[in-house]
Amino acid sequence: MKRKIFITIILLCFLLLTTVVIFLLNRDEGKRDKVCFKDICFDVELAIDLESRSRGLMFREKLDPDKGMLFIFEKEGNYSFWMKNTLIPLDIIWINENKEVVFIANNAQPCKESSCPFIESGKEAKYVLEINSGISEKIGLSAGEKIDFEIKK
Repeated sequence: MKRKIFITIILLCFLLLTTVVIFLLNRDEGKRDKVCFKDICFDVELAIDLESRSRGLMFREKLDPDKGMLFIFEKEGNYSFWMKNTLIPLDIIWINENKEVVFIANNAQPCKESSCPFIESGKEAKYVLEINSGISEKIGLSAGEKIDFEIKK
């Protein structure tokens, strides 16, 4: 009898724990990290640590038009990028701590060489956004424009 009660309690605890975990995983469903320019938004993956910033969008064969990657640095600096092992052309957008676009490298091309050139803005930035090539021009994005973030971090 005691064994049955013990097993029932264990099963109930397991069921409760499973329910809580499912609830916590699903409560943010539908929410995405976003970067918006006026009324145009991109769902973004965050690159916030050294590993994710180093990998970036390498080896991706495609990127949906409404997607991108937002690199977040601890402080403003002059951050350079390269296209080594990147398979798709990108627009690279540098954004300062005031959330203003400071520089755009349009149509950065994949690099298939063993030594790839760095792409530099020459401007201080805290954030860098990578989106599909051509989208910056298509939406009329230019230096000086403000952006808005919806970041869950």
